Amino acid sequence: MTEFGKSLASSPTPIPGLVVWELPVHGDNRGWFKENWQREKMTAAGLPDFGPVQNNIAFNDAVGTTRGIHAEPWDKFVSVASGRIFGAWVDLREGPTFGAVFTTEVDPSRAIFVPRGVGNAYQTLEPDTAYAYLVNDHWSPDATYTFLNLADETSAIEWRIPLDEVEISAKDVAHPRLDAVTPMPPRKTLVVGANGQLGRALRGALGDAPHIEYATRQDIDLTSDDLASARRWRDYDTIINAGAYTAVDLAETPEGRSQAWAANASGVAALARVATANGITFVHVSSDYVFDGSLNRAYREDDPFAPLGVYGQSKAAGDTAAATAPRHYILRTSWVIGDGKNFVRTMASLAERGIDPKVVDDQMGRLTFTHDIARGIRHLLDARAPFGTYNLTGSGDPTTWAGIARAVFTATGHDPDRVTGVSTEEYFASATGPVATRPRNSLLDLAKLEAVGYVASDAEASLRRYLAT
Repeated sequence: MTEFGKSLASSPTPIPGLVVWELPVHGDNRGWFKENWQREKMTAAGLPDFGPVQNNIAFNDAVGTTRGIHAEPWDKFVSVASGRIFGAWVDLREGPTFGAVFTTEVDPSRAIFVPRGVGNAYQTLEPDTAYAYLVNDHWSPDATYTFLNLADETSAIEWRIPLDEVEISAKDVAHPRLDAVTPMPPRKTLVVGANGQLGRALRGALGDAPHIEYATRQDIDLTSDDLASARRWRDYDTIINAGAYTAVDLAETPEGRSQAWAANASGVAALARVATANGITFVHVSSDYVFDGSLNRAYREDDPFAPLGVYGQSKAAGDTAAATAPRHYILRTSWVIGDGKNFVRTMASLAERGIDPKVVDDQMGRLTFTHDIARGIRHLLDARAPFGTYNLTGSGDPTTWAGIARAVFTATGHDPDRVTGVSTEEYFASATGPVATRPRNSLLDLAKLEAVGYVASDAEASLRRYLAT
């Protein structure tokens, strides 16, 4: 019997992500009415905003008709329009809950959200039963499906009507037992710009699991009109954009300007469109150069853009594009040091070779090491932090480039007084090529990221560890 007068409520199950929903049903002498799917109310109550694209209805006229156990590579929201069903769900995803079972009855006053990779089966308990399901992907013959036999002894589902008395398809009868099932792999993570210094750090942080994909410029063309169909994007959970054009001074040349905008703005917009269309979480790495450095405090995430040069302008445009993806993390960072050629390595080399450098002493900031950016990205994803923009740099006292140079000299056993601090204007006075204007204040406020549990590494301690290795 359909229960009337319920309040909208959810109940978790032993299978992670599988959630039973109680639906308000309003009845009178004419029949009943319910809101079978109400995005605003249900997402506010905790249902994932899973973006359904298709509505299917299955009708069974006979009691005992049994379907399953099928695990599809998409999420589905299953409800009953008429009649009553017994449902059985088995977790067929890779992971510690593989094989977990949950069963319940579903009538018009109840629904269930079934996450990707959880096998589902339904047995009709009343004649003329119709059940509907919303799915967030279109059926495709190229998709990966997983199946389990309805009579699997390990799952030991207690069917309301014995399987030898019901209507079952020959295909469902032939499905494998649990010990022969190939688990549904997790959705993929794509790292774009995998050969860059951040891309290499991400490989260290994320590892080489089969569902982690690393792509170089040769592997993926962000300018292609076919990008939207270049992969089966519904199989992806996350895109991390670790690629960028970072030649700040060359960006001021005609060729560099074009390359900077292509990589930092147009390419980002293309990835954001793919992420938006397929419900993918988009992670993008930004820069302090979106600001002009004129504030007398650390920059917060909501401070307005005020870029000084082409590089900063292209990064600000990229941030704007990335923010159009509903599920986005923008990590704004500064003074990045990785495993390639960089300022720290240069200063260490000069110290060793007996060269006394002149270094800019009127730009303030903190170093950020690529392994910390990678760690921050993983933290946001693992913690399922609220989407948005986060500042991420090293922590500790701010310093200047000259201050960092002196710290490098000290850490490598050399006299820090060999470093002479100069103004930005003096440093670039003899430059023969284009010079981009730098922000004088590159300090970024870390409070928002720390509020979601990330502990920033002390920049000075990170520098010492970097030089030691």
